Amino acid sequence: MLTIVSVGRLAAQDSGDAALALQGQLTDPVAVNRQEGQRVQAAAVGSVNLLDTYLSQEKYKGTELRYVFQAFRPSERRPGWVTQQTSMLAFQDAAPRADNSDYIGGMFTYAYALRREWTLGTQWSLEAGGQVEGGVGFLYSTRNSNNPAQARLYMNLGPSVAASFAFPLRKKRLRVRYEAAAPLVGVMFSPNYGQSYYEIFTRGNYDHNAVPTTAICAPTLRQQLTVDVPFRRFSLRVGYLGDYQQAAVNNLKYHAYSHLLLVGIVRPLHRR
Repeated sequence: MLTIVSVGRLAAQDSGDAALALQGQLTDPVAVNRQEGQRVQAAAVGSVNLLDTYLSQEKYKGTELRYVFQAFRPSERRPGWVTQQTSMLAFQDAAPRADNSDYIGGMFTYAYALRREWTLGTQWSLEAGGQVEGGVGFLYSTRNSNNPAQARLYMNLGPSVAASFAFPLRKKRLRVRYEAAAPLVGVMFSPNYGQSYYEIFTRGNYDHNAVPTTAICAPTLRQQLTVDVPFRRFSLRVGYLGDYQQAAVNNLKYHAYSHLLLVGIVRPLHRR
């Protein structure tokens, strides 16, 4: 009888441990990603440093607001692979040191990444693959009368990597995640030095305005370091978003360096 009771208690204990382990996997972001994916909605705010020599030789500094949406899911056709779609909408307001004019800018970008995923236990997840990204936007100068605005249009292709690490803290399972993408090749629109938009679009004077780009003439990096704090039905994501865009084409230089604080909500992809 004692043997039967002991066996029953051991079986119940093993069942409880298995249930707790299963619950831990289901609440772990990496396990959720592998099973059904997740979506992220976030807002970011911070500083931006702008230079566009088509409009001015001065550097403009100011504030940027950005909305970020991401959808992360396992690939149905390629086991062990994951896809990530990222959409960003940014607004910028900056001024030079003299504070005698303003840059007002807007930018929409969309990126699709396909990465191979490796998991090491329940703590580590590593991803590596490629990403294609496109963007369209503008930069308007309140000071210029001739050529007051600059259009931005580009598409590029390059590597994309990510890594995450889970650790317990005060009965919660937090997860640190890092993502980075850097284009290697692409194409972008740019007027040539001294060329007006009137010449391009009204008179149809093409002057090398569709410019092939590489990591040499357009070195660019976007990275994101975040921490996810789980709650009952969602996770709170807090972190840093760094976006460093730059190019030197057609004897013109451009850069936009953004340093942003990101705060968002992470939910399973197909749940409300």
